[in-house]
Amino acid sequence: MADKVITEEDFISELESGMTIGVGGWGSRRKPMSLVRAIIRSGVTDLTIVSYGGPEIGILSATKQLKKAVYGFVSLDSIPLEPHFRVARQSGTIEAVEFDEGAFYLGLLAASHRVPFYPTRAGLGSDMLAMNPELRTIVSPYPEPGGGEGETLVAIPAFDLIFQSFT
Repeated sequence: MADKVITEEDFISELESGMTIGVGGWGSRRKPMSLVRAIIRSGVTDLTIVSYGGPEIGILSATKQLKKAVYGFVSLDSIPLEPHFRVARQSGTIEAVEFDEGAFYLGLLAASHRVPFYPTRAGLGSDMLAMNPELRTIVSPYPEPGGGEGETLVAIPAFDLIFQSFT
């Protein structure tokens, strides 16, 4: 398989407004902040960031370069909710797509496995489907033990990432 690792300079040279970028790390830990600063300097806008969110979501919200955040949470650890993100979300200047952490993981997993979705029970009986009307349910093609129709599951779509940055 071809090496897909590129330098920060190469990444920025290929970056365009409107792209979807996956940012690694967890909350405020292990974030590629040098890359985030380079994104800010590039001047691109209308970005979608897919992340277990931390300072990158807040900073890109504050610089008005973030159009949409797809996340399991956005936190600075000791500060429960990243303040710039909170303001952007409450004022409606960004689109927020919130999954629980397990469902978010399945969206990343589906993307990495190159399948269109992953089925899960996560979200059934919660507000996740109401908060994310684009999510669909499916009926398992395998019958329940003892016969009958297969169970209803949530189909978590693969995240369509143009670039991914993991530290």
